[in-house]
Amino acid sequence: MDSARGVTRDIFRSPLSWLLLALPAVILALFLGWSGGALFLLAGLGIIPLAKLLGDSTEALAAHAGPRVGGLLNATMGNAAELIIAIMAVRAGLLDLVKASITGSILGNLLLIMGGAVLVGGLRRGTQRFDRTHAGLAASQMSLALIALALPTLFAQAIEPDHHAVELLSDSVALIMLVTYGLFVLHSLRSAEPRREDVHTGHHWPVRASLVVLVLSTAAIAWLSEIMVGAVEETTALLGLSEFFIGIIIIPIVGNAAEHFVAITAAANDRMELSMTISLSSSMQIALLVAPLLVYGSLLLGPTQLDLVFTPFEIVALFGATLITALIAGDGESNWVEGAQLLAVYLITAMAFFFLPA
Repeated sequence: MDSARGVTRDIFRSPLSWLLLALPAVILALFLGWSGGALFLLAGLGIIPLAKLLGDSTEALAAHAGPRVGGLLNATMGNAAELIIAIMAVRAGLLDLVKASITGSILGNLLLIMGGAVLVGGLRRGTQRFDRTHAGLAASQMSLALIALALPTLFAQAIEPDHHAVELLSDSVALIMLVTYGLFVLHSLRSAEPRREDVHTGHHWPVRASLVVLVLSTAAIAWLSEIMVGAVEETTALLGLSEFFIGIIIIPIVGNAAEHFVAITAAANDRMELSMTISLSSSMQIALLVAPLLVYGSLLLGPTQLDLVFTPFEIVALFGATLITALIAGDGESNWVEGAQLLAVYLITAMAFFFLPA
């Protein structure tokens, strides 16, 4: 009983917990037959605190599992909310929305989350320092991911009529990306030495309570994701936005909002190492784990196979984001001006995507 009270107290301690009120609001909206735009908004708001609960329960289980298994658990569950939303979109056949959300999640992590964290941390703490070795390795992994995402796109333009060859290349690239991510996780678990910020600072929940929160939050995210994806078409018509813009800007913000909150809070508390790890690791996981899993998942769940062919503008945006992130993270130091630069690049990119013809 005491453990249950402790878990409940921890859940409602976060400012994001107020957004859990969106869950009964969604039920009411469904009962009253509200418009798709209202459902999209309420479902998106409801996913934000649930994504944080999913992350909190994963971290609590990781603390019980030990450093190696716990690190693997965090490495595989870090973007579970984004993966669930994308799976629901794959099931609905919204493949352009899925690919846009992959690009948008990477851009959001590298530019929006890191930019906000570096800006807030710099304003409060001045120049902050972090492990340049880890940041450099993560940046090189992102460069590899960028190459892996760009080559199928260039290949598709070179042999445009041959869709079978494009799908075969996408499948092969996806497999290599999964293997590469697995090797990176293995290297991280074997070679990483404990650092000051590596100590467990999350919730100390019992295993059973952590599992209950994990299962319930996952189920609720899946339910809300299905509602949100189902309301995309009506929302685009209502707001005059393209499906592409919703996928590349709005959905990643919803899926990454909890991570954004944690990263900024960590930077403000002078834990820049943790903040950089969140943004860099999450970007790498989206590119090297989530995207390949969606390629193979579409073979089982979707009416059409998902390929790794993106628009040229998406590839250019990813290249720019990866480049400026590598330049900022490479020296092991950050300040608020660099955070403002990252946010400026994100805003410019978002504006370009907004005016991009559908």
